[in-house]
Amino acid sequence: MRYLILLFLTVMTLGLTAQDSNNRKGKRSGGGDRQKPKVSGVVLDSNTEEPLPYSSISIFSKKDSSLIGGGLTDDDGKFSIEVRPGPSYAIIEYISYEATTIETIPLEKGKKRVDLGVIYLSTDSYTLSQVEIRAEKSETQFSLDKKVFNVGQDLANKGGSADEVLDNVPSVAVDIDGNVSLRGSGNVRILIDGRPSGLVSVDNANGLRQLPANMIDKVEVITNPSAKYEAEGMAGIINIVLKKDKKKGYNSVIGVNLGTPTEYGMSYTGNYRNGATNFFATYGINKRTGPGGGTRLQERIIGDSIFYSDQFRDINRNSLSHNFSGGMDYSISENQTLTGSITYRISNDDNFTLLNYEDYTGLNNRSDRELSLFTARTDIEKENENRLDYSLLYTNRLDDSGKELTATIQYRDETETENSIFEESFFSAINVPSGIPPLNQRSGNTESQKNILFQLDYINPIGEEGKYEIGLRANLRGIDNNYLVEEFVNNEIWENIDDLSNNFNYDEDVYAAYAIYGNKKNKLSYQVGLRLEHSEVLTELEQTNEVNDRSYTNLFPSAHFSYEFSTTNAFQISYSKRLRRPRFRDLNPFFTFSDSRNFFSGNPDLDPENTDSYEIGHLKYFENATLSSSVFWRHSNNVIQRIQLTGEDGNTITAPQNLNTRDDYGLDLNFSYSGIKWWRIDGNYSVFRQIVNGENVRADFSANGYTMNGRMTNKLTVAKDIDVQLRFNFRGPRNTTQGRYSGIYTMDLGVSKDFLNKKLNATLSARDLFNSRRRVWFIENGDYSENGDFQWRARTIRLNLSYKFSKGEDQKGKKGRRQSRGNSGFEGEGEF
Repeated sequence: MRYLILLFLTVMTLGLTAQDSNNRKGKRSGGGDRQKPKVSGVVLDSNTEEPLPYSSISIFSKKDSSLIGGGLTDDDGKFSIEVRPGPSYAIIEYISYEATTIETIPLEKGKKRVDLGVIYLSTDSYTLSQVEIRAEKSETQFSLDKKVFNVGQDLANKGGSADEVLDNVPSVAVDIDGNVSLRGSGNVRILIDGRPSGLVSVDNANGLRQLPANMIDKVEVITNPSAKYEAEGMAGIINIVLKKDKKKGYNSVIGVNLGTPTEYGMSYTGNYRNGATNFFATYGINKRTGPGGGTRLQERIIGDSIFYSDQFRDINRNSLSHNFSGGMDYSISENQTLTGSITYRISNDDNFTLLNYEDYTGLNNRSDRELSLFTARTDIEKENENRLDYSLLYTNRLDDSGKELTATIQYRDETETENSIFEESFFSAINVPSGIPPLNQRSGNTESQKNILFQLDYINPIGEEGKYEIGLRANLRGIDNNYLVEEFVNNEIWENIDDLSNNFNYDEDVYAAYAIYGNKKNKLSYQVGLRLEHSEVLTELEQTNEVNDRSYTNLFPSAHFSYEFSTTNAFQISYSKRLRRPRFRDLNPFFTFSDSRNFFSGNPDLDPENTDSYEIGHLKYFENATLSSSVFWRHSNNVIQRIQLTGEDGNTITAPQNLNTRDDYGLDLNFSYSGIKWWRIDGNYSVFRQIVNGENVRADFSANGYTMNGRMTNKLTVAKDIDVQLRFNFRGPRNTTQGRYSGIYTMDLGVSKDFLNKKLNATLSARDLFNSRRRVWFIENGDYSENGDFQWRARTIRLNLSYKFSKGEDQKGKKGRRQSRGNSGFEGEGEF
């Protein structure tokens, strides 16, 4: 039972803006303004030397064993606790770790501080009261301002990709096309290790599909970011944290996976740490096929006639990708660290699409229609990508009070080429040539991007509870996109199709500065901040000499207030102002030509979208459960939304437009229950209302409706070292400015078994068990209507094997030396 209690003590103050929770507890346990002595220290993992945030520190009087002080460590594993004078002892505990007792703390009168130094905890490997304690992090950790999803414990994701990981994160949804949304909004910023990265690039959907899940350690979801974070992303920020081992000696994990539809891959994560130097590397290779397809049924009324077009699409994608991330940590001194890293991805895709158009004419209903033309169009596409990131991070912990200076330099270079060959044949009936000559076309698209990022951050504590942070940032990005579409004329020569060909250049420079201040008074914690961003965006169409040069400066305030009713009941109110700049693909007017009837394009005249975000959150801990809830409201102006319009030739063009306003109101619930030792339940439920006003584009371009998203995960330990996970996901139906999307309901199943003293793990999983993950939509646009369905990838069944290697110091001997140092350090200065 004490370990279950410790589990909730561990997450009790996640996300509350206080720096030292233990100081707060110490203050609550005392009275008046009399200054009390403080006990401080830092708690680390004895194996990895990583800090153990939210470890429980309990200090007892030696006289009567009464509790005289206590609290939790902060994000860096540090604590500082007020207690009353007198002989005492301390117990340090953390979920799934062996408790450590410090037998004597000399809290003498007149002594203001006792430093216990570094205290190391080791994972608990024995059974207590016949309850097995397993050294693993909880799958989802809740806090008031963010959620942390630990990927390693999710069986459904093993061997998968990053988009599958995100689709299982609370409050996050990934649609059939791979587009990510947070609380129903697609305007979300995705980062890798806290920074923009070539692994996701501008086109998040494609990049996420190429990033193996085995490279990901955890995902952080920040729904209402402070001024410290870049203002991009109205719905918030999703930060993907990659694995980077810091254990001493040599450590590695090798994984292989195979599945159906045909896919196989391998991953490696390892490090070698010796003295002041730590080398780390992660590599993944994946070969995947992706059968998919769908239908689109279009009806158009012209006079007394109805024209029908039934379209059927079959897709087969073949992708081979390599992802590498590696680097070195070097400790220049005890307080200074330099980290250099490189990330490289290369991928080669061979895709084939068969698209059939069946055109009919008729009068009142579809039963009276007659086939007028059957068209078969094929698209053979080859796509190659190369993405390279260089990053240098310098950290200087200026003193023991918490002053810290960090500097980051990052350079990214990306190149992507796409070449397609299109052939189109025409028939008066199926397999009966119409006499119309076949059409041969080809397209070539070369896109290159260079990005330079500079960032400087400084943290300075003020007193016992307060601190301020300031920072500077410059992000310089340039993209060149050359798009050419040609047609083979008279079986003799390739000629440009001028309306579909152009060179598009895009330059975006963003300069930013921020300052935030936080403190605590009694049970109230607060943080206020202000961010200044200046943006310069230049777009140019070379062939037509169209130049669009824009610059704008914005202020982005933020405020967070937290109030603790008790140690198990907390409340928070927050506000932030956010921005969505039009992305490169939003502005590029030449985008896709794979469908000769339905085009997707950009709009170089788009304005930025601005959002005011308000949120009220509550966190409640019970004996065996946690409940996190929040109510939010987002008001947006100049809303960027893709609108489908129909041309005189009957073809559709979908391009982004600025709509007047959008209001999102919602309730977000997250819960977990672990009262039964072999059964854990995690769940997330979001319900929200969206009101969109697009009357500036057309009088009827508005939407008002409710929708919901949710998932529930059951994880059961059915036998020793055998886990079963069952997850139900649903995304409710929703209204749009032009129609409606139907709901999607899916089921995932995973079974995991450990072998060879837990060095070898085998996981068998099925994603979308019932093959029900299809997008179904309906559009109504005056005399035009459309309904369709699409499936990006069929049900996937996957087997993943992983094996751990380790060769380092003897942990028991190391632990003993460290703990004796931590326990006796306060008795003699010579021990430090």
